[in-house]
Amino acid sequence: MFSKFTSILQHAVEALAPSLPLQEDFVYHWKAITHYYIETSDDKAPVTDTNIPSHLEQMLVILIQEESEREFGETGPCMEYLLHHKILETLYTLGKADCPPGMKQQVLVFYTKLLGKIRQPLLPHINVHRPVQKLIRLCGEVLATPTENEEIQFLCIVCAKLKQDPYLVNFFLENKFKSLASKGAPNATSEDVLKGQDSLSTDTGQSCRPEEPSGASGMEHTELEDEPHAQMDDLSTGLDNLSIAALPEATVVRPNQDYNLVNSLLNLTRSPDGRIAVKACEGLMLLVSLPEPAAVKCLTQSTCLCELLTDRLASLYKALPQSVDPLDIETVEAINWGLDSYSHKEDASAFPGKRALISFLSWFDYCDQLIKEAQKTAAVALAKAVHERFFIGVMEPQLMQTSEMGILTSTALLHRIVRQVTSDILLQEMVFFILGEQREPETLAEISRHPLRHRLIEHCDHISDEISIMTLRMFEHLLQKPNEHILYNLVLRNLEERNYTEYKPVCPEDKDVVENGLIAGAVDLEEDPLFTDISPDNTLSNQEWLSSSPPASPDHPKNDGKTEVHKIVNSFLCLVPDEAKSSYHVEGTGYDTYLRDAHRQFRDYCAVCLRWEWPGSPKALEKCNLEAAFFEGHFLKVLFDRMGRILDQPYDVNLQVTSVLSRLSLFPHPHIHEYLLDPYVNLASGCRSLFSVIVRVVGDLMVRIQRIQDFTPKLLLVRKRLLGLEPEGPIIEHITLLEGVIVLEEFCKELAAIAFVKYHAASTP
Repeated sequence: MFSKFTSILQHAVEALAPSLPLQEDFVYHWKAITHYYIETSDDKAPVTDTNIPSHLEQMLVILIQEESEREFGETGPCMEYLLHHKILETLYTLGKADCPPGMKQQVLVFYTKLLGKIRQPLLPHINVHRPVQKLIRLCGEVLATPTENEEIQFLCIVCAKLKQDPYLVNFFLENKFKSLASKGAPNATSEDVLKGQDSLSTDTGQSCRPEEPSGASGMEHTELEDEPHAQMDDLSTGLDNLSIAALPEATVVRPNQDYNLVNSLLNLTRSPDGRIAVKACEGLMLLVSLPEPAAVKCLTQSTCLCELLTDRLASLYKALPQSVDPLDIETVEAINWGLDSYSHKEDASAFPGKRALISFLSWFDYCDQLIKEAQKTAAVALAKAVHERFFIGVMEPQLMQTSEMGILTSTALLHRIVRQVTSDILLQEMVFFILGEQREPETLAEISRHPLRHRLIEHCDHISDEISIMTLRMFEHLLQKPNEHILYNLVLRNLEERNYTEYKPVCPEDKDVVENGLIAGAVDLEEDPLFTDISPDNTLSNQEWLSSSPPASPDHPKNDGKTEVHKIVNSFLCLVPDEAKSSYHVEGTGYDTYLRDAHRQFRDYCAVCLRWEWPGSPKALEKCNLEAAFFEGHFLKVLFDRMGRILDQPYDVNLQVTSVLSRLSLFPHPHIHEYLLDPYVNLASGCRSLFSVIVRVVGDLMVRIQRIQDFTPKLLLVRKRLLGLEPEGPIIEHITLLEGVIVLEEFCKELAAIAFVKYHAASTP
């Protein structure tokens, strides 16, 4: 009570007294603080019961006013006094001792405001960056302390200053070996680096008392008696030995003292207070983006940043329930790492494990964004750590297990993070994890060379339809990612030599056929025995296509050796026989609806693939190794096998298989176009293409149609039920076959639309 009265009285006297020059006023407030430690014997009273906070605040006000009255960059006498007399060093010592109680909080606030409000660069001064570095060490040592908020504010203002001037980070790299080799270097600390933090005097290079100002400054000496000096030393020693055992100690993640700013932030990311943890994450994001090579090396090699990111990712993943509904994993709301707040009571769509799932996805999002923002060398090191310590160490065993429920949950989680990842460097590591780094053509004997890739592709044809669908969806989203290795590893490396074709040199007598729009040796569908029942009404005439096909131009002649597009489109549209078609009975299911979608999707794919510099035309057959045995690759093999069973598979499986194949067909690579979309390609002996697989399915269908009574009416009823135009009724016989036929018809229309859109794009100048 008496101290508060004294404070009020002091303010009244200051208000009535004539204004002193700023320098004298500044020294007065600093002396008032130092005299407290000389005159006060009660070191248990909290700092808020003293005048120290108001004196510190007045010192800041004076420094800010002094700077505003001077030219930018000009140092005033008050700032000179603060720097020369190592006031920040002394305040750090008092803050570490927390004498009186709460002093650490006041010191942190003073440092934060000083760095934040003074415009001139202070950190290059040794009497600023050294005490700042030492104060950084005190932050995050103990979790859930009353000073956590002030600690994170202080650390974030330091990070912000480093972001403005990245070269300043060199003052905060305490490399022990470097300091021994080059004494006096600006980023090398003195003996405190070698001696540790045993006492206050080694921390500051001075005793706890305020340093006497030098006579050279022209200032009056601060007279401190010998006895008070001894009292201060005793006080320092006593406070330095204070125990804070009542507080939960953080497991301090600092193998050495190289980059304390990072280490302190890492500790605070584990704060029970979510706001503190988010601010610490923001600070780390600023630091990893700094371009200074020495800081990057120190960050990745001398801190626990990589370990903390991956270990927390692993622990959050392991905290998930053994089985989570894949639909819940897919539909849980988009996660933003800074907004990881969830209340089970307020959530109407809660499910077991949702809190744990959101926490995992939120931290994965943070890792992704951190790597995305990081300087490239740091980003690569962080991504590799996630690959080795999380993908391989934690996720791979889950994906390789034999439990169907475990496979389904782990694949759904993989699918979710494939969709979520945005960092190119982390995506690259994820792709290498899933597919491996191999780029040479596959052989049947070596398809299990990368075990996880082999297992995931096998899961596309799993006995469990749920696992098959989930794995196919994961691959579908993987194919949409902007990474060239994905498509090359899965498909392109096996088509590079075009050894799926049989090379037939064009004979003179074949020229007329080529000029008429057909490839020599190709079999016209109208002459194929499987399609003898195709009526002329089912095809689009040449005249109709002339109006929709791109016009010929001198640079892009119509007959350029390619199969004319109307032939290809009609080939796909006419694959399914009339009696197996049902779309013309229902409005809005025509071929034109696929054209719009194909145009939009192809445009998007072209934008992604543009930087990969793919060739515009297939590799010349004369330069291809056609003698090499052709293997379509494990991925296409499984997709073609699935496609061949389309009449006997569930509707949802068929939709997913055809969706992946249509995605592949959209890629603007000439070999993919030829292999998947050209019905007239001369296949080598024993080879199959997408078109040949569908031809076999149609042949089987035409035989089976004969055995089913009222096939066409039943087919139409099933289509209407699927579209919701008819209510569900009695179970229809052969429902799987009928649904398969509908998917087949739609898939052929989709392939025809893709072929047309790609031809149109290639023919447009």
